[in-house]
Order: sequence, then C-alpha cells, then structure tokens
Amino acid sequence: MKFHVNRDVFSEAVSFVVKLLPQRNPQPILAGVLIEASEEGLSLAAFDYEASARTTIEATVDEPGTILVHGRLLSEIASRLPNAPIQIEVGEDDGIVLSCGSARFTLASMPVQEYPAIPEVSGESGLVPAEDFATAIAQVAFAASRDDVTPVLTGVQLEVAGSSLSLVATDRYRVALRDVKWDGGGVATDESTTALVPARTLTEVGKTFAHSGDIQVSFSGSGDREIIAFTASNKTVTSLLIKGNFPPVRRLFPEQTDHYAVVNTAELAEAVRRVSLVLDRSAPLRFTFTEDGVSMDASGTEQARATESVDATLTGEDVTLGLNPQYLLEALGAVKSEFARITFTSSDNANKLSPVLITPQTSGTPESFKYLLQPNLLLR
Repeated sequence: MKFHVNRDVFSEAVSFVVKLLPQRNPQPILAGVLIEASEEGLSLAAFDYEASARTTIEATVDEPGTILVHGRLLSEIASRLPNAPIQIEVGEDDGIVLSCGSARFTLASMPVQEYPAIPEVSGESGLVPAEDFATAIAQVAFAASRDDVTPVLTGVQLEVAGSSLSLVATDRYRVALRDVKWDGGGVATDESTTALVPARTLTEVGKTFAHSGDIQVSFSGSGDREIIAFTASNKTVTSLLIKGNFPPVRRLFPEQTDHYAVVNTAELAEAVRRVSLVLDRSAPLRFTFTEDGVSMDASGTEQARATESVDATLTGEDVTLGLNPQYLLEALGAVKSEFARITFTSSDNANKLSPVLITPQTSGTPESFKYLLQPNLLLR
C-alpha cells in the first residue's frame, strides 16, 4: 500500500477517529486505526466494541491496501509534522513508513485480520439541525450521572415523536430536558423511537458535528447489539446503546404554576459563584426569594460567611430554600437567555421538598429547555 495525502486533512481525520477511544484499552488491537486506501480515496476508522468513528478523505492512492496502526501515536505524529504532503507506505518488513518533508517515521503495523468489523447501520433515520442538536447536547448531557453503579443514568435518552426529538438526562438530583426539530423524511408513525446513548459519546458527537449543517441520526440492530449512528460531512460515529429502562422523569415536570421568580441569568450566576466560595464542597446555598429580590447566604468553615442580593421579580409568596450551587450554575449556563425563570413547584407530600423548575424567560414561544433541581434540606 502507498498513498499521498494533505497533512492538515489527514491529521484532522486521525484526530477525529481516535477521539472516542478510551485512554487505556484492555485489548491492544482496539488501540489501532484502520486505514483503507482505494480508488475512492482514504477511509479511516476506529472501534472499541462500544463506539466507532469513521471518515473518508481525498488522497492520491498509488497502491491500494489496508493497514492497522496505533491510533494515538499516529495522531500525535500527524499533528506535529511539517507543512508538507504526507506519504505513507508499507515497508519491506511490513512496517509502516511515514514521510513528510524531511521527517520520516517507521511504525509497527498491527494484524488487520484480528480487528473487529466496523458496525454498519441501515435502520430508520431522520435529520436534525447540527447547531441546534449540538446546543441541546450541551444543555442536557451534564445532568447525566458519572457513577457507573447505575448505568442507565450515565446516558442521555433520545426520543423521537412526530417532528420532535427530545433529549433527557438525570442523575436523580436533577433532570434536564431539551427538544429539537426532527425531520423523519415524511414517514409518519404513531410510535415513538427511543435510544439511551452514553453521555460521553453524545458529548463528542455534539462537539464534532456542531457546524455540519444537518446530522443524519439512524437507529439499527436488536437485542444486545442495538446501536445508533450520527452521520455528517463524510464522518460517522456509532454507539452501542445502554440497556435498561430509563426512569419516567417527564412526569416530574409541572404543567403550569403561578409561583415563580424572574432574574437576570448572568447576575445571578456571578453572585452564586462569589457567595459559594466560603461553602464546603457539598453544602447547599441558602436562597431567599422576596418581592425585593433574591438574597443568598452562605456559612462555611473557619467562621467564613458571605451574603449577596440581586434583583428579581417574584410572583407569589416568599420562598426560602437550599440549592446545590454547582448544579444551579450548570443550569443557568444552559439557559441561553438573558433572563431565567425559577418556578417553585408544589407537592402533595408536605414532608417532601418540591423541585424548582428553571427555564429561559421568553415570551410567546414554548420552552424547549427545562431543568428540574431538587432542593437540599437546610439545617439552620
């Protein structure tokens, strides 16, 4: 095998396919990048049985063939090569020889025949606007759990219903929900399609395809090998779905309530950052909402204390509650509007704290982003 390729194009392609691979892989063969050179150009792929990434780029192919080479090492080399065309060929001892300008590297090849087959997706599919989808992922994925003890909570639930695609994530203490437009190609169905995608993989999809126009989302497989694929701009990412039943968190969102406060998003976020400096890491921050605004009160170790107030418009009775400051800051960062509405929900159980609902404060349009946050018990 022998081919010539643009240095920047090749470096970007290798970086893309290795991005989803774990830093440490128990099977050395899965650390490789599969490179296939043919008349159509160059195909690069990586797969670790959970996720795969594949892309095609233009190249001048002198001799077609397939090689498997250590992915992260190749990515590091490609990113530091001089600004000149790259030539890659198989050497006499089956090693991989990479030349670029005056730089020359010889890399060990890995056995192609031992590499697993890259999954193909051929099921039902639809299109989502890439920019909206990337924003939605950023607004939701952070609410997924990072604790592998409960795998279903480490994923983001995607649900297609009609012309809408919903993204939902929860870690039991909060729930994030965002809707985006879905184009199913005119295929109407009364049944919804769901897929529980690992949050880490979905986050990389959002970063990779944010400026790709439209993303084709495809569902395929059955049983223990259900997968989802995201395709745009000659790039495809697939992910094995998480098995299990995602909790029915949608029912937690209130239909309507007239007890809420409207506050400047940036002002509240800056005040929370300042006041929470004196708090222990897991301690809640006390919030008091009145007609005069919202005040924050934090008491930490070593007799440190901080208070601050910001303007707010309250509709309904005064409220005092404790909130995790970091969880609140993540919600305010996801609101994406100048003003945020903090709604105080009610519960039939008088002994149970009711969650607060955080949404953008907009007029005339239904909210596409919603965030529920469970208050903390205040001990003082």
